[in-house]
Amino acid sequence: MTETSAHTSAAATERATHDELEPQLEQYRGELIGYCYRMLGSSFEAEDAVQDTLLKAWRNLDRFEGRSQLRSWLYRIATNVCLDMLSSRQRRARPMDMGPAQSADTPLPAPLTESLWIEPMPDARVVPSEADPAETAMARESIKLAFMAALQHLPPKQRAVLILREVLRWRASEVAGLLETSVASVNSALQRARATLDATGIQIDAPSAPIDDDARALLGRYVDAFERYDMEALTSLLREDAVWNMPPYDLWLQTHDDVAKWCLGPGIGCRGSKLVPVMANGSPAFAQYKPAANGGFEPWSLQVLELDGDEIGGITFFLDTARWFPLFGLPVHLDAGAVTSARTR
Repeated sequence: MTETSAHTSAAATERATHDELEPQLEQYRGELIGYCYRMLGSSFEAEDAVQDTLLKAWRNLDRFEGRSQLRSWLYRIATNVCLDMLSSRQRRARPMDMGPAQSADTPLPAPLTESLWIEPMPDARVVPSEADPAETAMARESIKLAFMAALQHLPPKQRAVLILREVLRWRASEVAGLLETSVASVNSALQRARATLDATGIQIDAPSAPIDDDARALLGRYVDAFERYDMEALTSLLREDAVWNMPPYDLWLQTHDDVAKWCLGPGIGCRGSKLVPVMANGSPAFAQYKPAANGGFEPWSLQVLELDGDEIGGITFFLDTARWFPLFGLPVHLDAGAVTSARTR
């Protein structure tokens, strides 16, 4: 075989290897997005991190010799990508992390930059569609907004250890291999991470109840009260200490009186809104459309509800709908007659 033909043969073999491996790489995209989202707290950064991970894997296939599983190799790359991204960034937060509750009389402050906030994530992008109930419950619990905020208190490597060990159920030896450290170091990091989470009151091994008939009835009453804009009925569904927050503003409310006063004051533009159900961050959520000046309804917020038994413990209104509605596959306008069909999606 001549040198030219050998080179051609080698190039063809390399192309065949790439073509064969590409669908194998893509099959891990969903779970990698979930992992990177938990690491970064940002849905868009998670997408970027996974794209970077798959690109790095593609470019370095010659270094993958099959000595480790493809999945483990991808997680190693993704972890390094996330650690690099976190090295120069402050932790993301929720409005409740930034100061005490305020009153409805507080002037609305200037919006803060998007890089400060825990961002919402559609369940469909990170919760496995085919999994046993325990795995599905863990996947949903580990993207709850409260848990995501608690993760932000952990140093990046502790965060990776906790997610890999407690959420994804990797063995300590597997995590040690991925992070190129010892099992003892992994166990120590996990112990410190658990202690930090305990201090926040978050327990990952105590998943919340599934959305059953009682929860669905509660959500039905919420939709009815919100769409009628009946403040007495609405606040009766909230815990007395329920949190009402609206990123990108750091103002947040807590008492029934302040919630009602806000809705009938600065928030009066929400009167007449329609709610379309979605699932976000392992929680029931609604796309809120308010009446549009030219008829029909236009996006106003993505509402994520936190249920606590037979009450609502908190509602987060993500107001940057230009970012969130496309992510959730939601239309940018609803005709008056389209509201009912949109609710049945």
